[in-house]
Amino acid sequence: MTLRIHNTLTRELQTFVPLQTGQVRMYVCGMTVYDFCHIGHARSMVAFDVVQRWLKQSGYQVTYVRNITDIDDKIIRRATENGETIRALTDRMIDALHQDADALGIERPTAEPRATDHVPGMLSIIDKLQQRGLAYPSPNGDVNFAVRKFQGYGKLSGKSLDELHAGERVAVLDGKEDPLDFVLWKTAKAEEPADVKWDSPHGLGRPGWHIECSAMACELLGESFDIHGGGADLQFPHHENEIAQSEGAHGVPMASVWMHNGFINVDNVKMSKSLGNFFTIRDVLKAYEPEVVRFFVVRSHYRSPLNFSDVHLDDARASLKRLYTTLHAVKPDAVTIDWTQAHAARFKAAMDEDFGTPEAVAVLFELATEINRQPSASLSGLLKGLAGVLGLLQQDPQAFLQAGAAGVDEDSIQRHIQARAAAKAAKNFAEADRIRNELLAQGIVLKDSAQGTQWERA
Repeated sequence: MTLRIHNTLTRELQTFVPLQTGQVRMYVCGMTVYDFCHIGHARSMVAFDVVQRWLKQSGYQVTYVRNITDIDDKIIRRATENGETIRALTDRMIDALHQDADALGIERPTAEPRATDHVPGMLSIIDKLQQRGLAYPSPNGDVNFAVRKFQGYGKLSGKSLDELHAGERVAVLDGKEDPLDFVLWKTAKAEEPADVKWDSPHGLGRPGWHIECSAMACELLGESFDIHGGGADLQFPHHENEIAQSEGAHGVPMASVWMHNGFINVDNVKMSKSLGNFFTIRDVLKAYEPEVVRFFVVRSHYRSPLNFSDVHLDDARASLKRLYTTLHAVKPDAVTIDWTQAHAARFKAAMDEDFGTPEAVAVLFELATEINRQPSASLSGLLKGLAGVLGLLQQDPQAFLQAGAAGVDEDSIQRHIQARAAAKAAKNFAEADRIRNELLAQGIVLKDSAQGTQWERA
């Protein structure tokens, strides 16, 4: 079976054919580094880490670029609030990003460009757009993109210009010829620090957000490349504007395939700082092992909405523990994956169908069940090998299981038992089951009897 990918641009699954045989060039929009990465960033990083891992496993030479936006209004505001330079803030946040990504087992991309290192390339694209009548200077010194002059604007998001215009509530401001136009180059403001001002043919200023990715992608991957990815929230306007800029300047398709990972909700509500349901990666890692978080993300399809909650993380921990328990019981042989073997073939078929990780993870549990029924070191090795393709099950099983069991003291266990008893008395059996499963995931088994509930370590 050949690899098929859902292309947001065409809105259908299509057979993946790289522009150059045997090579894949992929660009994924990274983080704006003014704060610590949140769980939504984890979802995107893990999703595209799995994508690039499977492409490599499939025999492709992969050039994976994930950018860093290190100049932005939020960055300027945060640095000013902190009384530090832009560079000091962004360096610190990039270090934190790497710590979080490394903890989650995310392989470093081939290149991780910083926007501030590519300003000349941005100015070059802006110059081409002006020459082609797609960009114009405004009276305040900004340079804007003329959306209505680019044929095909809206093809990625499926939004027509008339629909966009009908939804536009603001008047034409700052010299824009049309409210839909967006800024390519922002003129410097007197109150802004000197380290966010670059000299240009348009005067001192800084790039707009969208032009940054167009320039970095072009400089590192070429005018046309294979895959452009990012979160669903970037589809419009960011990716739509990238297409307009890049294709307007170069006259060729920017990317053959556009991929977007789904949103993260927290207890079925969209994550938002204003709602108080916002979690950084490092906050979550205080309560859950990094591999549990990775497994939680991987077992959902990258395009599906992902509901984040303690219940789901507890379930992920318990499920991951079951797989590690199998590897602990039956020591795996070192094996080379035979993709014609039945389990491996099903795993491959799942991954080749738009990176179908839920079905691939199901194969891991099928293997574990078979190993538990009839111990086999070679099948245990296959379980570890297939899981490794997803970045899972590579720890020492005993170390993982002991770490999971060591985190609860006796007082905490008793509080959990009392809370479970109260839930059962209130006939809230779902909560009672959740508490039992939470303890089980930490290596604590509850046993009910006429004398009460006792516990023991698994």
